[in-house]
Amino acid sequence: MGSRFEIGERDFLLDGEPFQVISGALHYFRIHPDQWADRIRKARLMGLNTIETYVAWNFHAPRPGEFDLTGQRDLGRFLDLVAAEGLYAIVRPGPYICAEWTGGGLPGWLLADPEVGVRRHEPRYLTAIAEYYDQHLPLVAGRQITRGGPVIAVQVENEYGAYGEDAEYLRALIKLVQGHGITVPLLSCDQADDVMQQRGSLPELHRTITFGSRATERLALLRRHQPTGPLMCMEFWNGWFDSWGQHHHVAPPETNAQDLDDLLAQGASVNLYMFHGGTNFGFTNGANDKGTYLPITTSYDYDAPLAEHGAPTAKYHAMREVIARYAPVPDELPEPAPAAPELVVRLDTAQSLLDALDAGSLGEQRVWDRLPTMDDAEQWDGLIAYRTTITAEDAVLTVGEVRDRALVLLDGEPVGVLSRTAHDRTLPLPRRAGELTVLVEDQGRVNYGPRIGEPKGLIGGARTAVRELTDWLTVSLRLDSLSPELLGGLAPVPDAPLAGPVLVRGVFDTVAGADHFLRTDGWGKGLVWVNGFLLGRYWSASPTGTMYVPGPLLRAEGNEIVLVELHGTAAPRVAFVAGPDLGSSEE
Repeated sequence: MGSRFEIGERDFLLDGEPFQVISGALHYFRIHPDQWADRIRKARLMGLNTIETYVAWNFHAPRPGEFDLTGQRDLGRFLDLVAAEGLYAIVRPGPYICAEWTGGGLPGWLLADPEVGVRRHEPRYLTAIAEYYDQHLPLVAGRQITRGGPVIAVQVENEYGAYGEDAEYLRALIKLVQGHGITVPLLSCDQADDVMQQRGSLPELHRTITFGSRATERLALLRRHQPTGPLMCMEFWNGWFDSWGQHHHVAPPETNAQDLDDLLAQGASVNLYMFHGGTNFGFTNGANDKGTYLPITTSYDYDAPLAEHGAPTAKYHAMREVIARYAPVPDELPEPAPAAPELVVRLDTAQSLLDALDAGSLGEQRVWDRLPTMDDAEQWDGLIAYRTTITAEDAVLTVGEVRDRALVLLDGEPVGVLSRTAHDRTLPLPRRAGELTVLVEDQGRVNYGPRIGEPKGLIGGARTAVRELTDWLTVSLRLDSLSPELLGGLAPVPDAPLAGPVLVRGVFDTVAGADHFLRTDGWGKGLVWVNGFLLGRYWSASPTGTMYVPGPLLRAEGNEIVLVELHGTAAPRVAFVAGPDLGSSEE
């Protein structure tokens, strides 16, 4: 037997009674699935009555023709766990989500076609969205509160007023959502800006607002645009994300708590963004580009009440105390996180990444008579190797644009780096003939603003002092999982400095099921796998000093750690330490 969740004259109504939504954002795709239940339980113990999650389209559909709802992508199981904890759910399926997630959730393969419209009423774009909704909205519909499930609301698009004003597009999305049996209230959310509020919603949608402070003022702005109905801050920014090369963001717990108190005191509903941030595993981090390209770090801790590794923080307790003034809060408190195991691991086998390229164990070669993008090569994330032959007269390499960072080598010897962030797109070359390799890393597709949907790789041609370079060979590196063929090429290496780009491996025993924190001091930039799971990127550029290794990945004996290091290491060793180090802040 289902219940009713409705928009009232001044309040949300649950079975006809006023209901204040006190929600927290928790993205299933940023958390190991074996830890979903733990994070949801800790939300309840803080006093939350609702869990909000985005649905990341490109996470479920990494390649054309694929859609995965299993394992770490099992949205149905996640919503069932929310219900099992006695909480409600708000689902935000986009199709665009921002979320500091690569491409804002929009698949690179979809937007590789320049004729496909981005976030507007365009037939090919809408057809693809319809197929995306076909795949997952039925399981959301079946879990609506009216059918005995936890889902009380669904959001249409996301902060659309910051991007466009195509009302026909929003109406098409509403029709698609409702056509899949979604009968709970439909929401929009936009920033605390009059123009954005005006552009980003329709009368058919209940408006919500996003902000991190000055709650009274911002809620008054929302009320001007929506004279009746409940007030809700859909994203109460109680922290912020980190970008590589920048400082670690923190927000004082007491300030966040006071702002939350101001909000709840007005009877407004809230969704904490984030309650628990989690981790940008693999190649999933997004990026911003407002003149300078800034990729997001692997850690998405967000300075949230529940830390990246699931530990309650001072902010957790401060916000819990505020919530207790307005709603029932359980007496039980979550346990503090124990110290993680500490050990040093020797990485004793390695192979040059270029040797692996030559052996064909990293991917198939493709030949081109022009300079292709990564998207042309049908590669949607990770690294791609470009190869060509140069002469002594060439003397310099310049490209139209690099997206996003390229290590340039001549006959395997590093020449330099091309960097989108640093606006570096020209390098001098040694005056000799040889094989030029340009190893390009997609550091995250832009997730906000007009550069959503742009291609990756080398863009706009490449030339030298004397000619255009048009004859290229590419290898799309298969790094989502490490093949036995690739690992079979490793050989013993001494305990001494090691030049990159290199693939290096070690084995270690530890405490099974315990969270770990990996330090990569002495390493430059690269990727880490533990027991075949790609944790994500590390970089000496700061701020992050450790990588979170979820406990479910680890067994007692024979754990395998593999790094791809692009530049080199002082010693082929890594350390696991007792706790996280997310870097220094400005404070």
